[in-house]
Amino acid sequence: MTSAARKETILRIIVNEYVAKAVPVASETIASSYNLKVSPATIRNDMARLEEEGYITRPHRSAGSIPTDRGYRCYVGLIRQGIELPTSEQSFIYKVFHEPEREIEQWLKLAAMLLARSVHNMAIVTIPRAPRCRFKHLDLVALQDFVALLILVLYQARIKQQILSFTKKVTQDELATVANKLNAAYAGMTVPEITSGDLELSDEEEQVTRCIVDRMAAEDKKGFGKPYLEGLHLMLSQPEFARSFTIINILELIEQEDWLGKVFSREPGRGETEVIIGEENAEEALQDLSLVLSRYGIPDKASGIVGVLGPKRMDYTRTISSVNYLSSLLSKSVVEYI
Repeated sequence: MTSAARKETILRIIVNEYVAKAVPVASETIASSYNLKVSPATIRNDMARLEEEGYITRPHRSAGSIPTDRGYRCYVGLIRQGIELPTSEQSFIYKVFHEPEREIEQWLKLAAMLLARSVHNMAIVTIPRAPRCRFKHLDLVALQDFVALLILVLYQARIKQQILSFTKKVTQDELATVANKLNAAYAGMTVPEITSGDLELSDEEEQVTRCIVDRMAAEDKKGFGKPYLEGLHLMLSQPEFARSFTIINILELIEQEDWLGKVFSREPGRGETEVIIGEENAEEALQDLSLVLSRYGIPDKASGIVGVLGPKRMDYTRTISSVNYLSSLLSKSVVEYI
């Protein structure tokens, strides 16, 4: 075994031992538990080199070593090719996942539950949605002489409401006429399609159209559908979360409506699993954690995110393979749903 290959092996051992036991790994442990066919002094020298290169660190001078963010990143690069869940677990998940008469929301909740239990961390599954929302239906309800309630229905069961104030009195019959005209003109359209049209509009129709466009544009900016979260208690029961302020920061973040959009600088491509480790996270509250996520669904039609949030000391092999498998099952479910 070359020196470079041996250092990779030692790094793997340190990560695996630390993931399993949550205590720093000493060179004596590696020498006595693993047959690397080299002396303890050589192992100590290799660990010293790994520390110099920034892959491991020691919490205290007399302590063993733990991986750094760079060490975890290297480890993920070493193990991520060709890893799969055991066949028996795939069969179990497949059987549970394909019980008859299951709705898409039930699929998502079930996927989150199965994933959380598989990896003992918090699972995240978002509702599949199109890249741009599409207009489905509009209702206008008179509230007072100058005031109406706009009820905007978008595809994928999204409903938005807004109060409109007009500059002149409008009756319910007039509002119905406006709604009927716009329903016929905008059916199935996205924001660019609505704004690029040359439909002749009255002042009231123009005002309603602006409101429709603004609400749809705001919805498009969200980027992610509503997330289903499972296993928060599993994640927070781990040693990394003994400090209460760490828990508070995480809870404050995930209570925000569009926290996923703030966390992910970009969505992974379909079938591509992205691993975000420690300080690679844009959000400070997550810089002691890692995220493993994948996009599922049908490109350009409807897609969502499935992933795991947990400490950097997570079982990356199991987590990546679990996310990969659930992503493939959810993609097949979306095909049936669409």
